[in-house]
Amino acid sequence: MTPILVFDIETIPDIHGLRKLQGLDNSMSDDAVAELVFQRRRQHTGGSDFLPLHQHKVIAISCVMRSDEGLKAWTLGKIDDSEKDIIQRFFDGIERYTPQIVSWNGGGFDLPVLHYRSLVHSVVAPKYWDMGEDDRDYKWNNYISRYHTRHLDLMDLLALYQPRGAAPLDQLAQLCGFPGKLGMDGSQVWSAYQRGELSAIRDYCETDVMNTYLVFLRYQLMRGAMSPAGYGEEEKVVRAFLAENSAQEHWEKFAAAWV
Repeated sequence: MTPILVFDIETIPDIHGLRKLQGLDNSMSDDAVAELVFQRRRQHTGGSDFLPLHQHKVIAISCVMRSDEGLKAWTLGKIDDSEKDIIQRFFDGIERYTPQIVSWNGGGFDLPVLHYRSLVHSVVAPKYWDMGEDDRDYKWNNYISRYHTRHLDLMDLLALYQPRGAAPLDQLAQLCGFPGKLGMDGSQVWSAYQRGELSAIRDYCETDVMNTYLVFLRYQLMRGAMSPAGYGEEEKVVRAFLAENSAQEHWEKFAAAWV
């Protein structure tokens, strides 16, 4: 089977970059820099403090991989690895396995952020960026083009590429009977990071990506790529993974919330 790699990222403000872009010196604390930038952003947008994508810093990339070797869920790298290291690991995985990658709003957020941060850190990702120059098959199905399926942005596709049709993953997952978000949401990541709760952020990201994988399985059933029996077997694989990893609190809670 072609490996399926579902992914999600978590980000914080790029404090180092923001100091450069906004002319702020090192006498200000990181927290003060972030708060000033958020205030300026709210004034500019009329209320939202969500930063432009190139001003984010990646602190976690979590994955679910389904392949002939089974089901695996993890967060790339060690907790103290650099941003460059974890981004390079992500693209090295694409280089090695050539999976179909699946996301929820990956085309609108995750991948553009990874693109900008890869430029900043000189990350190398030739297979990901191939649009037919090296492998002619990639001209017709590559990771970059919006309507190709090497990268499947489930949110974008289910909304028929109409922003007004987009649904939040948390709500759609719950409507399908899956747990939805556990512990926190994206708006709480920066404050959790300030408190030093990077492990909790990584756990949250993993449960988010598992929700995406379960929605992907339901999509595969809906479009006829998977029979009802096959779908049931794949759900059993996920439940078996959760049981095997029940010593980890976030997977125990996820299993308990999946009725």
